[in-house]
Amino acid sequence: MRRLSFAPLASTLVLATALTGCIPATTPPQAPPPVQQAPRPAPPAPRPVLGSDWRDWPLTPGDWRYQRTAQGSASTYGVAGAPRLTLSCDLRNRSVRLGRPGSVAGSWTIRTSSTVRNVAAQAGAAGAELVLAANDQLLDAMAFSRGRFTIEQPGQPPLVIPAYAEIGRVIEDCRG
Repeated sequence: MRRLSFAPLASTLVLATALTGCIPATTPPQAPPPVQQAPRPAPPAPRPVLGSDWRDWPLTPGDWRYQRTAQGSASTYGVAGAPRLTLSCDLRNRSVRLGRPGSVAGSWTIRTSSTVRNVAAQAGAAGAELVLAANDQLLDAMAFSRGRFTIEQPGQPPLVIPAYAEIGRVIEDCRG
């Protein structure tokens, strides 16, 4: 019978173990540090895309509300709690006051289907306002404008207001 020698097997194991010690240990790659990005500025508020013809501009959101007052009558255009335009009659002076809450005094351009007029609005209690005599033809132009009229003021979005019956009611109340 033959004897088995473990010497060659042992030397092979010793040589394999020695060779594994020669390979440098690898360290797992480190994740790159997180990139610090500057905060992005908030996107600007979208501006309504207005064409060159004001008669195609979208109406300012809201609806008219009419009411009788102790001094005459008033109509307000806007959404509940946020009026955009007010028309009020002062019977004592036979005048109609147009008010734009939250606005500042300055030049307004009022456009109707029949006329365009620049007017100077004064500072009022809640914004800018304009006082017109009850027989001013601009009021008739607003009441009978074909579908809408605009009030434009530098630095403010234009108001595109539907020409509903509430305008004429305030004007007629004031004229008596």
